[in-house]
Parts: sequence; structure tokens; C-alpha cells
Amino acid sequence: MARRAPFPNPGPPPPPFDVRDTEQLVSYVSSCLPDPPVSTTARFSARRGGAPGGADRISGLSDGLLRDIVSRLPFKDAARTAVLATRWRRVWLEAPLAVADAHLLDHWPPIPADAPAATAAVSAALAAHPGPFRCAHLVSTRMDAHQPQLRRWLRLLAAKGVQELVLINRPGPREVPLPDTLFRIATLTCLYIGFWKFPDAAGLHGASFPNLRELGICSVAVKDGDIDSLVARGPLLEILNIIQGNVKGLCLVGRSLRCVQICASVVESITVVNAPCLERLVLWDVRGSRNPASGLRTRIKIGTAPKLNLLGYLDPAHHLLEIGGTTITAGIEPSASIILTSVKRLSLKACFGANDAMIVPAFLKCFPNVETLHIMSVKCDEPTGKLIKFWQEAGPMVSVMMRIKMMTISEFRGEQHELAFVQSFFENARVLKYAAITAANTRVTGISDNQMFSILQTMDDSRWGCNFGLFVLGTHGPEGGRPWLFQRGADFSDDDPFAPCKVIEGETGENEIPVVRVVRWSRAGSSTY
Repeated sequence: MARRAPFPNPGPPPPPFDVRDTEQLVSYVSSCLPDPPVSTTARFSARRGGAPGGADRISGLSDGLLRDIVSRLPFKDAARTAVLATRWRRVWLEAPLAVADAHLLDHWPPIPADAPAATAAVSAALAAHPGPFRCAHLVSTRMDAHQPQLRRWLRLLAAKGVQELVLINRPGPREVPLPDTLFRIATLTCLYIGFWKFPDAAGLHGASFPNLRELGICSVAVKDGDIDSLVARGPLLEILNIIQGNVKGLCLVGRSLRCVQICASVVESITVVNAPCLERLVLWDVRGSRNPASGLRTRIKIGTAPKLNLLGYLDPAHHLLEIGGTTITAGIEPSASIILTSVKRLSLKACFGANDAMIVPAFLKCFPNVETLHIMSVKCDEPTGKLIKFWQEAGPMVSVMMRIKMMTISEFRGEQHELAFVQSFFENARVLKYAAITAANTRVTGISDNQMFSILQTMDDSRWGCNFGLFVLGTHGPEGGRPWLFQRGADFSDDDPFAPCKVIEGETGENEIPVVRVVRWSRAGSSTY
């Protein structure tokens, strides 16, 4: 019935992610930042060993190619080329360089005592080169004690045409205001800011980002309307990323927006007003309140988004979904006004033993063209027994029967309400080709991989709606899964960043059975089973 992929070697599970933990939050924000566009491992040498007489091969290249090479070096290495010869100094002065304070320090991560040296090193680097700067990646300094230097840096970066800027006040406080100068750097194409206080609205007068394509706002103290105003000032903005936002409402209006990712945030409402190019909307750990007892949910309103292809993680416990002015409730019958036919990849986060999960069939009916469904199972502390009967008696779900070819469920614990849902899904499936079930960390559940595999083997496959490949996988991640990374959603070359694994078909084997490889993905790489 099922094929079991090797489970990872068990080890102590990482602690659950807690956005209130400063160290965890700083680490999470750091993991979501774009990397500087330079190589720290490349070796630069003007001489190639083995060549007759140790001939200089690199100096024979054109100035344009040499500038491109130098621009890909860390700033200190690029500066060293200027002492080779007069020509090399001219190349260095004309090359668009990247300044990353992590490359200016002798060790990482920085400690508070590094602040004076790091600040001096950044000041010297920005002053030494006439520009332009292709990137400035400044993440190591507590700026509350260095605000004059910060203002000087931004003036220099503005004058020298910086294109990509990552500006993190490590690790806070968020009372330090961002200088107004930042919002007048017209050359920016990518901007990430973290652990700051947004300036007053008056400070944004005249702000404009005519070339900005990617914006990241990470744990920044903002007022309602600030983010909307910033997005409106970027006519070419394609990617909007938010970590630990705390706003009453967010209105997504942007003719160029393609991807919006909101993580670990408190937002009362998210409204897609007019986003004709929006392809991806990712909501990870987004709530209407941090207080679980408040019952306040985030209202997600989807208006004009004709290209929306990928949506998740919709969470019935914390989200109210509204489409075309209609709130989706359990038992609602689909109509043309509440159906989104563009969505092909959908991710849900649900506790299948709680009453909130009863709305899952209604959610699925709103997306009749979904081809891939991903589900993250949430631990139920006090599951409702009637939910087992609910899934056993659930009627056909139109979208499941008609379109879904791939289904995954992660953080699976083998509980009865989970099994009831999976059995119901498989009975309704008509065109399903592959399903992958990823068990929660054995160190969290206390259930071994062999036990989990045996639990899944007890399902009655004689009642399933079609034949499909079923894979059982394991994880060594934290309880509740790993935090979402912006790089996953913003990688448009990956058509399904929600997927915990990829199924790659090869040539057919005996009896025309396709040969399948299951590839597990992570930021560090992949492994094949």
C-alpha cells in the first residue's frame, strides 16, 4: 500500500519557534534575509599554476570583465586588488561593489563589544569607494548608540546609488527611528529593514521608490497605513515580505505585486483590493491576536487577484476567509461569486480533531481547480470525538474528486481524527497520483517510525477512489514544523514552495510502472529516497 522512505536519524528536536523569544526572532529574521551578492569562498589569483613562466592570465581580460569579477568579491578582497597595479586601482574604483559588515569583522556573530569597530569599518568602507554600490548589507550594529553614523551612511549610500540595502538594528530596540533619508534613495531595487521604528507620516513626505522590486519589513514598529503607504510608493514592487508585523489592517494594492509573504504577525484584516499580478499569498502564523483566548481571527478578504495561483497557510482556527464579499462558513454552497478558479496550489493548517476543522470542506469547495493540496496537521490538546464521525460521514468534496493530483500532510501524529480525515480524502479522490505523509518528530510524539508506518497500514485501501503512490516520510524538525523562509515563496522557479517533498517521475519500469524519486527539500539542500 505505502512506500516508506528512510526516516532521518532521530536527535533532540529543535525547540518550538516562539516569536517572543528575542534570540529566536533575531535568528529567524537573519535566516530570511537575502545573501550579499558576493562569493566568500572564491579564490582570486592573477597567476595560474602550471602555465609557462607563471603567466598572468587574468590581467589579459577586458576591463569590463575584470570589473564584474571584482564586484563579486567581498569588499576587503576587492579593495586589495587596487594595490596590484594602476590598472587594477582603476578597475576597483569603477566596479559596483558590495559592502557587508559581516565580511568586515574577523568573527561572527558579533558581540556588543564589536559595535565601535564594526561602525568604524562600515564608515571607512562607504567613504573609500566612489560608488555605485550594488549592495550594502548592514546587520551587526545596535544603532541606538550610533544614530549620527547611520544618518551619514544613508547619505553616502544615496549619493553613491546603492541598489540593494539590508539594514538591521541588531537586535533592537525598536524605538530607534529610521532616518527620513532612507525613503529618498531612488536607486533602491531591494530593501530589507529590521528592528526599527517607522518615522512619522510627515517624515515620508516626498518618499519614493521608483525602482524598488523587493521589500522586507522585519519587526518594525509601524502605525496603521504605514505599510500600505510604502507599497504605494513603489510602482514596480513585486515582492512584499513581513515578519512580526502588528497592524490593524493591511490593504494590498499594487499593479506589480507578484508575491506577498506575512509571517509571525498580528493583523486584524488582510484585504487584496486590486492586485492584478499577484501570484502568491503566503500567511504563516498570522493571527488576529496573540492571546489564544481572545477568539479574534484575521479576516482575509480576496477581491481582485485574477492570477492568484498559490495560497496558504489558511488556518480555520485563526482565519476568516472572505471572497467576493461573502464570508466562507461551514456548509456553504459554492457559487460563482465565491469561487477562485486561478488557485492551483493550496495549503491548509488545521486541527482535525477540533470544531474549527469542520470548515475545511467549505474551503476546498472555494478552490475547484486546486491540483496540489498541502496540509499541516495541528496538535489537538482536547480533540472533539464527534470529528471522527464527521470525517467518516463527510460527503464528496468536489475539488478533491475533480482535480487534486498531489496531496501531502505534515506533522502527522497518527491520531484517530487525522486518520479519519485522510481516509475520507482518499475515498473521495478520483485523479490522485501521489500522496506523502510526513510524521512529526518521533522525539515529540513518542511514536517510532515503525509504529507510524504500521498505523498507516491499517487504513482500508479497498475503499479508496483510485490507485496512487503513497509515501511515508519522517522529520527531525521542531514540533509544529519549521518557520517559513521568504526565499521559498519568492523563488518563482519553484512552482510549489509549500511542498515538503518533490515527486519526480522517471522512465517506466516493469509492467509500465513509472519509476519515481522522492526528493526532500531544505534550505541546505536535498536528499533522494
